[in-house]
Amino acid sequence: MIPSHFTKTLNSKPIRFFHSSPSRIHKLIASQSDPLVAYEIFHLSSKTHPNFLHSYSTIHTLILKLARSRHFSLMNSLLSSLKHDRRYTLTPSLFTHIIRIYGQANSPEKALKTFYTMLEFDVKPRPKQLNVILEILVSERRYIRPAFELFKSVNRYGVCPNVESYNVLMRAFCLNGDLSVAYQLFGEMSKRDVMPNVESYRILMQGLCRKSQVNRAVELLEDMLNKGFVPDGLIYTTVLNSLCRKKKLREAYKVLCRMKVKGCDPDIVHYNTVILGFCRENRAHDACKVLEDMDANGCLPNLVSYQTLVGGLCSQGLYDEAKSYLDLMVSKGFSPHVSVWHVLVNGLCGVGKVDAACSVMEGMLKSGEAPHVNTWMDVISRICEVEIGRLEEVLKVEIAPYTRIIDAGVDLQEYLAKKGRANAKFKSRREKV
Repeated sequence: MIPSHFTKTLNSKPIRFFHSSPSRIHKLIASQSDPLVAYEIFHLSSKTHPNFLHSYSTIHTLILKLARSRHFSLMNSLLSSLKHDRRYTLTPSLFTHIIRIYGQANSPEKALKTFYTMLEFDVKPRPKQLNVILEILVSERRYIRPAFELFKSVNRYGVCPNVESYNVLMRAFCLNGDLSVAYQLFGEMSKRDVMPNVESYRILMQGLCRKSQVNRAVELLEDMLNKGFVPDGLIYTTVLNSLCRKKKLREAYKVLCRMKVKGCDPDIVHYNTVILGFCRENRAHDACKVLEDMDANGCLPNLVSYQTLVGGLCSQGLYDEAKSYLDLMVSKGFSPHVSVWHVLVNGLCGVGKVDAACSVMEGMLKSGEAPHVNTWMDVISRICEVEIGRLEEVLKVEIAPYTRIIDAGVDLQEYLAKKGRANAKFKSRREKV
C-alpha cells in the first residue's frame, strides 16, 4: 500500500507512464532526488501496465536509494516481494552495499541479519561480504564474540575466510587484549592453507608490544624474515619503540642496522626513535653515532634529531658538544625551540662557562629568537659576578631584523626589575628619593 502523501507529490507534477519502457522508468527513478517519489513511480508504473516488468537495474537502484536515505522498512518490503520472484537474480554486490549502509547507520545486528538474508535469496556469500560484516561487528566491543562465532560457522555456507578475514579478527582481539585468541587465529591460518601477509605479522607484533612482550615481538620479526617476508616501516617503528622503552638499546640498534640489509630503508622516524632511546638512558655519545649513521645512509637529520641530541648531551653535562651540534643545526637552517637554547645557556652558566653562554645568547638573538626571562636571569646573574662589560657586548650584538626584540626587551626589563627590587642598596636609594 502506497502512503497517500506519495500520490500528492506525484499529482503536483503528473507523470505519464503510457508506452514507457523499462529503461525509461529506470532513468526516471534514478534521477529522483526524493527516494519516496522514486518508490511511488516504481509501483505506479507496474499498476499502469499489468504486464510491465522492471529491469534489474531499476530494482538495484531503488533498493539502494531507500537504504541510503534510511528507509529500511520500505527497502525490506521491496526485498521481501522479490524473494519468490524467480524473474530476478539479486547479486552479491547489492547485499555488500546494504551491509555497508547498515554499518554506516550503526546497525551491526541488521548488517549481520543481511548476511543470512543473502542465503534466503540463494545468493552465495563471498569472503568480501564476510569481511565487510566482520569489520562492522568488531567496531563495537560487544560484537567481537558474535563476529568470531560467525567466522567459525561460515564454512557450512560455502564461504572460505581469507587472510583479510583473519586480520580483521586478530586486530580486534589484540586491541581487546585477547592475545591468546589472536595467536590461535595466526596459527590456524597455515592449517587452513591461508598464507599470512605483512599486515598479519604487524597486527600481532603491535599487540605484543602493547602488552610489553617485546621479546616475543622480536621472535616474530625473525620468523617473518626467515620466511621471506619484508617487514614494512611501521613494523620496525613498533619494535624499535618498544625495545627503547624496555631499555634494550643494544637490540634496538642491531635491528636498526639490519633494516637496510633486509630490504627496508630506515627513515627519519626509525633513527629518531633510537636517538631518543639512547638520550633517555644518558648515552648521548651512542646517539651521536646514530646521527652519523643517518648521514652515511642518505637520511638527513631533522629538527627533532638535533634537538633531542642537544638535550641529551646537556643532561649529561656535555655542554661543549651540545653547543657544537646547536651551531650545526642553526647553520643548516633549523630554528631550535627556545627551550633548547635555554637548557644549554643554563648548563654553561652552571659550570662557569660564561663566555660560551654569552656566545649562545648572541647566536640566539641573531637567529631571531627572544630569550626567556629565565635565560636572561641565568646569563646576567653570572656576568654580574664576573664582569659587567660582558653584558654590554651581548646587548651590542647585531640582532636580526626578524628577532622579536620587544619580547626580548620585556623579559630583560622584567629580570632587571626583579634584581633591583631584591637589592638592598636599590631600595634605600628609592626611599631617599
